[in-house]
Amino acid sequence: MMSDEYLVECNINDDDEEEEDDKEEDYVVKKIYQSPPPPPQFSSSTSVDIRDPCGVNKHLKVEFSDVLAEPASTRSYDRVWVYSGIGFESARLWSYRCLSAICAVPLSCLCGCLFALLACMHIWCVMPCIQVCHSCLPCVRSLWMSLVNIFIAPLCTSAARCCSGVYVLFSKE
Repeated sequence: MMSDEYLVECNINDDDEEEEDDKEEDYVVKKIYQSPPPPPQFSSSTSVDIRDPCGVNKHLKVEFSDVLAEPASTRSYDRVWVYSGIGFESARLWSYRCLSAICAVPLSCLCGCLFALLACMHIWCVMPCIQVCHSCLPCVRSLWMSLVNIFIAPLCTSAARCCSGVYVLFSKE
């Protein structure tokens, strides 16, 4: 495969053939290089959007006011309320960080193995069985239709003829 450094930019104009002959002397070859991708941005404000772009865990946005609330009739000291909020947020944040540091790598490896197993089972077991069923179903269908036409259809036809002579009349007596 050819590298991108050998690509050149050429101007193609079919309108002015005469002018092209004059401009051939002034033609400059330009190499086209692909620009490298920008480095990933790691900032605390956009890390939530990058880590959950599809909004899978929207329901896990729990704040202090979602869990604890004081009615207007019974209130603690203002400092106690503020420090409780700080303690809640700090404990939630650091507990999550510690638990994810301990559990994230093993669980992600386990989930990766599970999805690999599911993909392997689907590719090598489920789909071949489905394809075998699709190839055998026309034969099974014709056999089933034959059995229905031989055994069940005559019984239903006989029952229908027997019941066709029955008339039901309703009277108010």
